[in-house]
Amino acid sequence: MFAVEEINRNPNLLPNMTLGFHIYNAYHNDDKILESYLMWLSGQAQTIPNYNCERQAKSVVVIGGANSALTVSMGTLLELYKFPQISYGPFDPLLSDPVQFPSVYQMATSDTSLSLGMVRLMVHFEWTWVGLVTSDDAIGEKFLRDMKEEMVRNYICVAIVQKISISQTMDIDSQQEFLMKIIKSRANVIAIYGDIDSLLSVRFHEKPYFPRKIVWITTSDSDITNKPGAVYFDNFHGALIFSTKTSQMPGFQHFLKTINPLNYPDDIFLEQFWVTTFGCTSNHRKGDGSVCSQNASFDTLSLRYLDKIISFQSYTIYNTVYAVAWALHEMFLVRSEIEPKRHGDNQIIHPWKLHSFLKNIRFNNSAGNQVVLEKKKKSMTNYDILNYVTFPNNTDILVKVGEFIPQAPPGQDFTIQEKAIVWHQWWTKAIPERCSKICGPGFHKKVQKGKPICCFDCVPCPVGQISNHTGKEQCMKCSEDQYPDRDRIYCLPKLVIFLDYEEPMGKTLASIAVCFSLLTVLVLWVFVKHKDTPIVKANNRDLSYTLLISLSLCFLCSLLFIGPPTPTNCLLRQTTFGVMFTVAISSILAKTITVVLAFRATRPGSRSRRWVGSRGPISLVVFCTFIQVMLCAIWLLLSPPFPDADTHSDPEHIILECNEGSLIAFYSVLGYMAFLALGSFTVAFLARNLPDTFNEAKFITFSMLVFCSVWISFLPTYQSTKGKMMVAVEVFSILSSSAGLLGCIFIPKCYVILVQPQKNTKKTLKNNTNF
Repeated sequence: MFAVEEINRNPNLLPNMTLGFHIYNAYHNDDKILESYLMWLSGQAQTIPNYNCERQAKSVVVIGGANSALTVSMGTLLELYKFPQISYGPFDPLLSDPVQFPSVYQMATSDTSLSLGMVRLMVHFEWTWVGLVTSDDAIGEKFLRDMKEEMVRNYICVAIVQKISISQTMDIDSQQEFLMKIIKSRANVIAIYGDIDSLLSVRFHEKPYFPRKIVWITTSDSDITNKPGAVYFDNFHGALIFSTKTSQMPGFQHFLKTINPLNYPDDIFLEQFWVTTFGCTSNHRKGDGSVCSQNASFDTLSLRYLDKIISFQSYTIYNTVYAVAWALHEMFLVRSEIEPKRHGDNQIIHPWKLHSFLKNIRFNNSAGNQVVLEKKKKSMTNYDILNYVTFPNNTDILVKVGEFIPQAPPGQDFTIQEKAIVWHQWWTKAIPERCSKICGPGFHKKVQKGKPICCFDCVPCPVGQISNHTGKEQCMKCSEDQYPDRDRIYCLPKLVIFLDYEEPMGKTLASIAVCFSLLTVLVLWVFVKHKDTPIVKANNRDLSYTLLISLSLCFLCSLLFIGPPTPTNCLLRQTTFGVMFTVAISSILAKTITVVLAFRATRPGSRSRRWVGSRGPISLVVFCTFIQVMLCAIWLLLSPPFPDADTHSDPEHIILECNEGSLIAFYSVLGYMAFLALGSFTVAFLARNLPDTFNEAKFITFSMLVFCSVWISFLPTYQSTKGKMMVAVEVFSILSSSAGLLGCIFIPKCYVILVQPQKNTKKTLKNNTNF
């Protein structure tokens, strides 16, 4: 009404012409729609196709279709007559198909920013478990597709999807099923998208049972503030509505405040609206109710009530009427230029001829905004975010609490005033809505099998990893020089450790090594002092000296394993240990062979006599040691040991150690010593029963048994320990095996020399029957 009257007053638009309109009812039933349009085409008489019984001028354009389903139902029939139809409902990509609907135009634009704005709202309030309710049509499907894509990009899960068709009518059972699906989804945030007609078919009876209250996110197209009598909308208290920003139509509010049914006596819709709004009629002929005061107008209503009328849909219809007017204006201008003399026929309008003008229409409306009526135009719509608030006295209000402007720079495109929002009474603030509770520090998400990614269990971080923030999907590893605390929240610096002289274990092992070395030197001094006694001279005195010196050095070489690893002691510790022990074991082997050869040499004509001298055993020691020296030299040349830091064996410490370089070389050195030890043990064992008062074979057998037992136990223990304990195991093995050789071979002899010197004489030897 406002647009038509404004156009008729404009001398520059359709001059000398009066624009009018007819209003027809639109049903949500295909049969009724077809019947209504056939009656209109036939002149409201019998529905006779292709006949017009009405004398007055027929309309040339149909403005209608609050939703795409109605537009399709009307367009199927109107397309037969090439009647232009302009839809003011939400944009539907199906209607923009020029093949199926060449006569249908849409004033609304293809908005690509609504889903982005809704998801930005969800991200702001940390709502990651959201339900979607849409109309069961093409625009609902497009909205679902856009929303799901945007929600996935922002790690928001769809809790439930409910579709409602225009023709759907819900009884109590189907409604309860609809509500129970929402309840079972455990979603406290529901986004609604669709037109008024499709979504209001879901009738919320007086007080539907909701165990928890829901925050609804919707648009002005599905206006929940329009209350049909059977719908109880207290459940929508606190809803957030995305309302398309519109420009004010100049003069429209004044028009609403001054309009009165007395000025439009033939408008039955305005009269009925007046009765509904004010509870009275403009005259007695319209009903039995009281007569309204002549001063009754919309001006007495609240601004909130006017805001319902001045909606985006009203703004769209206003632009649609102007688009038709400008198309007619352009058509008459073209006619006047082509056929200036045919004034009589110039007023005849054929609807199908308007198409070429509607397709190219472009004008500025009274608000200064450009209007373009194209088939596939797209735009980024700006939105106001409104908060729907209801009061106990059955009044309501919309409060602007934010806005979404997609074209604005990042950070300025979305604004929300949380303090201005009135939430549902069960919500004291914007509670984060999730399928699962957020994981705290020290935990990470583990998606529940068969459920969306938003439904997860909180699992402690694996060993060596931390999570110092809430909601982490994966834990992160600490750097090599750090380790997690007990709660696996922070990374703490690792302490550097090694077998140090300052710690009790290092002090103990070093003290034992020095003491045993001094004890060995003392034994050597005793042997040197009593070098001419029979017990010292037995089994080659030089081999005894060599063995004692090598044992003393074996004790001391364990000191190379204590203290911080350096390039020098890493090169020396294993090689020195290998060479010294080889000297000791080869000396024992030589002493054992000497015992055997000594008894063979007593036989007449035996050739073993020449090997009993000092040169033979010493040569054996030199030869065996030379082989070990060569193995060590090859090791040092090809892959020498080097200082290294072990950051993995101990989670809380960095272990400084010597990397052996080549494990093959290391175990070759040990294997060679094991071979010599096994040979010494075998020979000594075979010679253990040879008759001799000072027979060393028995002592050597026992000493080698101790030696082999120590090093056989060493291998698995060494492999199963890490860090400085590995070094301590090797030091202990060196000390215990060396002490076993010293004690088993030389302590009995020292006992005789020092405690029972009377037995250390030739006379005692001669009197021995076993001699």
